[in-house]
Amino acid sequence: MRLINIRPGRQLAFYMAALPFVLVAIAYFVGSEARLAENPNDKLLPALTSMMQAVKQMAFQVDARTGNYLMWTDTIASVIRLVSALAISTAAALLLGIVIGLLPSANALLGPFVSVTSMVPPLALLPILFIVMGLGENSKIALIVIGTLPCIIRDLSMKVQELPREQLIKAQTLGGSTWQIALRVVLPQILPRLIDSLRLQLGPAWLFLIAAEAIASDSGLGYRIFLVRRYLAMDIIIPYVIWITLLAFAMDFALRLLQRKAFPWFASVRAE
Repeated sequence: MRLINIRPGRQLAFYMAALPFVLVAIAYFVGSEARLAENPNDKLLPALTSMMQAVKQMAFQVDARTGNYLMWTDTIASVIRLVSALAISTAAALLLGIVIGLLPSANALLGPFVSVTSMVPPLALLPILFIVMGLGENSKIALIVIGTLPCIIRDLSMKVQELPREQLIKAQTLGGSTWQIALRVVLPQILPRLIDSLRLQLGPAWLFLIAAEAIASDSGLGYRIFLVRRYLAMDIIIPYVIWITLLAFAMDFALRLLQRKAFPWFASVRAE
């Protein structure tokens, strides 16, 4: 029996998936207990009770200075920025990805440019964006768009080029125009792949958002993390990091669910 042929059952797979998380949690709590036993005022690895108290204060108690529930205010601000930027990137990437992948002339004109721009480190452009666009919302959204758009375009254009050439030839034989081929042949097959590309860009998008909020913002999850770090408030930072991870996972799960419900044929094709 070769290892590549051994497939764990559903229950065993669940336990195997949970094992790394359990081990990390155990390592943290053991380390926390050891540090707190040595120094009860240690802030590096706060106890679970301390983090729960911090979450209660940030999420369920009104801040005396602003009159807001800070955690929810930060979450709403960050999610609005992220969703707005990803919506722009998705719409633009869908159009440009199909054009570049389907039209050889467009690929010759824009393909090299997209390839080069996808290699530019977006965080290096952040100071330029702040200078040109100011410190408001536009620069933060622009950073996420610049960081994700070229990568999605490049991925989609390659997916279009990977479509069977026979489909395009048959569509032309039946009298289909370029516009009809793009809408009726290419678009339906690219939409589920667009969701895959978007899922892959969720991590970088959150990274760009947190970086922009940390440098110049007065709200947002990244802003709060870098605000409280000067006080070594790990009891706030760690729950915020976990919350960001949960938000990213929820967005990824929603996209997977959308793909499965909207394009059931794609899952069967992928399984084959």
